[in-house]
This record gives sequence, C-alpha cells and structure tokens, in this order.
Amino acid sequence: MNENNKPDLKVTDAQEKIEILKKKNAIALLGGGVKRIEAQHKKGKLTARERIDLLMDEGTFQELDKFVMHRAKDFGLDKEHYLGDGVVTGYGEINGRLVYVFSQDFTVFGGSLSETHAEKICKIMDMAMKNGAPVIGLNDSGGARIQEGVNSLGGYADLFYRNTLASGVIPQISAIMGPCAGGAVYSPAITDFIFMVENTSYMFVTGPNVVKTVTQENVTAEELGGASAHSTKSGVTHFACSNELECIKHIKKVLSYLPQNCEEVAPIYPYEIQDNEGRIELNNLIPENPNHPYDIRDAITGIVDEDSFLEIHENYADNIVVGFARIAGRSIGLVGNQPQSMAGVLDNHASTKAARFVRTCDSFNVPLLVLVDVPGFLPGTDQEWNGIISNGAKLLYAFSEATVPRITVITRKAYGGAYDVMNSKHIGADLNFAWPTAEIAVMGAKGASEIIFRKEIAEAEDPEAKLQEKVDDYTAKFANPYRAAYRGFIDEVILPSETRIKLIKAFKMLENKVDKIPRKKHGNIPL
Repeated sequence: MNENNKPDLKVTDAQEKIEILKKKNAIALLGGGVKRIEAQHKKGKLTARERIDLLMDEGTFQELDKFVMHRAKDFGLDKEHYLGDGVVTGYGEINGRLVYVFSQDFTVFGGSLSETHAEKICKIMDMAMKNGAPVIGLNDSGGARIQEGVNSLGGYADLFYRNTLASGVIPQISAIMGPCAGGAVYSPAITDFIFMVENTSYMFVTGPNVVKTVTQENVTAEELGGASAHSTKSGVTHFACSNELECIKHIKKVLSYLPQNCEEVAPIYPYEIQDNEGRIELNNLIPENPNHPYDIRDAITGIVDEDSFLEIHENYADNIVVGFARIAGRSIGLVGNQPQSMAGVLDNHASTKAARFVRTCDSFNVPLLVLVDVPGFLPGTDQEWNGIISNGAKLLYAFSEATVPRITVITRKAYGGAYDVMNSKHIGADLNFAWPTAEIAVMGAKGASEIIFRKEIAEAEDPEAKLQEKVDDYTAKFANPYRAAYRGFIDEVILPSETRIKLIKAFKMLENKVDKIPRKKHGNIPL
C-alpha cells in the first residue's frame, strides 16, 4: 500500500492495459479487414474513415462508441463480431464549426444496420439536437441486417423518428455513397439535402429483381435509382457528384450558407460596399421581343456577390432555378423562373422543387430573393391529372408561411395566378421591385384581347388588324409595372443596373425583421 492507502499498480500491468487499448484501436480502425478495404477501393469508393478525414478539419474528429459490438446471436452472428459494428460516429469541425457525423462502413456486414448500429447513430443525433449543430450522414449500407429481424427494422424507425424531430431544428445532410435500398431510403428522404455519387451509389425502395418480378421491367440498379435518375427524373437528390471527393466538397459548400441551427443565422462573410455597386450589363439583359428567352442565371450572377451562387437541384425541373448565394457577404436563398426552359412556366415539378427550397430557407433563417418572369401555370391534362392545383398551392403556401425577409424582383412577365404565387406583396413579401420591362397582368395581351374583344374582332372588316389594335391598346394599358406601382403592389420600379445596391440596402434594413403568425400547432400544407 502507498501513503494514500491506495493499492500499488505494477508498471507492467499498466503497460499491458495500454497495449490492449492500442490493439483494440488498431483493430477498430481496420473495420472489416484489409481485404474488404481493398475491395472497397477497387469499386472506386473510399472507406468510412477516409470519408470522415476528408470531411472534417484536420485533427478535429472525435470518435464515439468505437468499441460497440452487436448483440445478436442467431444465424452465426455470435461467432462474428467487429468493433464499431459497421458505422463510425462522432463529432468534429468543418471550417471551425461543430458538426456531428456518422459514416457507414461497407466492409462490415455490408454496412447493414443492426440494433446497435442504429443506437450509435441515434446517440449522435440526440447530441446534435441538444447542442444545436448539423448532422451529416455518409450512407453506404446494404440495408437492414436481415439476421436481426425486427430489431434492425426498429432501429431504422428510431432513426426516422429522430430525423423528423430534428427537421427544421438543425441542418441534416445525407450523402449516398453506396447502396441505399428498402426502408433505408426514408431517413435521407427526410433530411434537408441529399448528395449522390455517379456510378457508385443508388437509392430505391425495391430493387431491379423485385421490379422484374412484379412489373416485368428489365432495369439496372443505375437506371432505376442511380444519381442521374434521381437528379433528373425524380428530384430525390439535390446533387449528383462525379466522385466522392467532389461530393464532400459540395457538402462543405452547402454548410457554409446555413446556420448551426434554427435559432442562429448563417455565417456572414466580410464585405465592404463599393462606391459603385451598379451592374450596367443588366440594363441590356431583357430581349426586346417579349417572347425571346434569356438565362435567369445571368440576372443572378449580376446581382449576387462574385462566384457565390450555388445552384440546388440543377438538373431537375429546370424551368425554375433555386440555390444559395450571398449579397454583401450575407447568405440568401434564390428562386427564379427560367425563361430558357418552357418560358419559365410553373408546372408540377417546378412548384414542388421551389416549395421545398423555400421551406428549407425559412427553417434556417435564410432570407429569400425571388426573380420573377413567369407566364403562368402550364395547362394540359397531364398537369391537371398529376395535381398542378395542389402542387402549385404548395409553393403558394411555402411563400405565405415564410417569416424570413422576402424580396421580389419582377424582371419581365408576371401573369395570372403565377404573379400571386411568386412571392407577391399580397402573400406577405416585404419588398417588391420591378424592372421597367415588367408586365403585370392577368394574361398576355393577345390572349386577353381575344377574350375581351371577341365579338368586336369577329365583326370587324379586318379581324387581324382589329386584334392587333386591341393588343396594342391592352399592352399600353396593362403590360407594364406602373398600374401595380400606382396601387402600392410594387414598392419601386428600378433600373436593372441598380438592383444589386437596392438589394444590399433592403436586406440590411430587413435583418431584424420579426413576423408573427397566428398561434397554431402547425399548418396543414397541401401535400
């Protein structure tokens, strides 16, 4: 016994225990072993830990539950154990900001989710919500561990529940870096942003074999649920990246526009307002012919800080453009009709794409800028039978419930109900600007004249000349921004070249905006 009445610990005992810890750490770092790691690399995929190393600031990652193992005993699992049980979890920093992460390890049971695997992820999600920091999931999993039956299914449900609780509280980002099938797809689907890697990742509820059995369709995994399919056809994924390194870089970039949680604001980058913030090239952006297209991205790049625009859902519903940018160093969310695609008309896909983005920005205190050039909603049986009424109402609802600063700039057309939906003054926009080229009306001059003056045109000696006369008259009276400005629906008609400085000052003025909504449990958005 020593002088403090504590038993002496032999030096050799302590050294042996330290060596045991070192060995366990080394074993845990190998996951499923060297051969499986090599197989992962041959597929063009990184390991779970390599992904974390690329994602986190060097030396900041702190792993939790490294020695957790599954508790299952059936089907031979009692003879096969791996430290960590197929997922690496912990916390660290990205660009100096606290972030929680889980990274599934395909080298261990194919990354399949077990009861303990799920418990590890749930633990860091709970910590993230308590501490108000984003969660990033690097998914590479064969799905539920079949040998565990309902225990693994229950683990997925535990994750879904936490995804839902965390929704709108902390940013949640999912990167699909391998297979993601069956029930596994629903956790990423609830998160805010989904990234996929081309040729090495896929998502689907039922795989090609089941599809073949049930519908007789022959389809590959890539065709059914690859990055290309989900970035262009379904809209499930926001980014389709060419490789895992690009994917991780994009995750970091998206995070830079978002706050840590719903109580904070996004990071503000240093910016000194210049003597001349004018952008003279914008004065020549709108074509003289109102039916000619132009690229709304040219308006965006002329308005926002240089190289700050990050487009979201670039390959899906390209008749509307959404994304993040900065104005004078402050993060904003952008929504703009795209005249280059379908004349910028609103359809089912564009409406739901924009509605989701608007709600994401509102959840995390990111102000909204809306650029409007919209001829209306797309007509036709396909649109009506697929729910354009409820889908258009989603966008209307999303703008109406948003309490962040909201500014609209009408660049050209704003016709019919689409004028109302695209963040008009009537649904709560804070400031509404219009360029001199703006046309705010129920519909285009030709269509309106054909309806209003149908009888007069039909009875005229020269119907075509009479129609043109009425079109010219209607254009002079209504196809401009001034009638709306007379009523206060447009706060100011501005030169395009002045747009940037107007927005810098406007967003600065609105930075302390407080908007109160009626007390309720929650609204009932038309899903």
